[in-house]
Amino acid sequence: MCGRFQLTASPEDIAEHFQLTRLPKYQPSYNITPARKILCIVELEDKSLKAVNLFWGLVPSWSKDTKNSHHLINARAETVHEKPSFRTAFHKRRCLIVAQGFYEWQKLESGKQAFHIHRQDNQLFAFAGVWEHWQQEQQTLYSCSVITTEATELMQPIHDRMPVILPPDHYSNWLDKYTSVDQAFMLLDNLAYANMTTTPISDWVNNPRHEDDLCITPI
Repeated sequence: MCGRFQLTASPEDIAEHFQLTRLPKYQPSYNITPARKILCIVELEDKSLKAVNLFWGLVPSWSKDTKNSHHLINARAETVHEKPSFRTAFHKRRCLIVAQGFYEWQKLESGKQAFHIHRQDNQLFAFAGVWEHWQQEQQTLYSCSVITTEATELMQPIHDRMPVILPPDHYSNWLDKYTSVDQAFMLLDNLAYANMTTTPISDWVNNPRHEDDLCITPI
């Protein structure tokens, strides 16, 4: 699964990476947790890209309330195109979730070892995501989920699941609502992990209230 990640890049770097015409407004964080707003990229009708802040924990449009959003922070790549909670979003509302690294914990006999997974050059990347628009009377919520898949050889020693990371040359096709379901499904490969590395870190990151570069400091 993916339940914690990091994004501390400047708005200027984010705008350049995703070819945005306006600088994004967001709160940099070393310790991003579910049930908060996270920075995502969506495609507008004129094909331009826009940075938006979406609630992390998808609420389907047909849901009676928002109480179960914490159960839907991740969508499995194997079933995202057919599960009722994600099916429509996968067909029509795909997004990029902006990140610089994510965290995972390896189970050991002595406890758990935290890892920071990031690009070898520590630059930006994007998780594949889906988003939804929920509205009941006067309440409106825009929410999203990170798509996860089976672990690659790099990630298998740490965890059996990992977030899907899209290579930049897949961004456009992923966001395009006219990309067919079959074509979008084929984009959920593991090509981007060729540029990723795993770094053991301290348990400082375990506390979601810790919000500094000690979260990513190697040990």
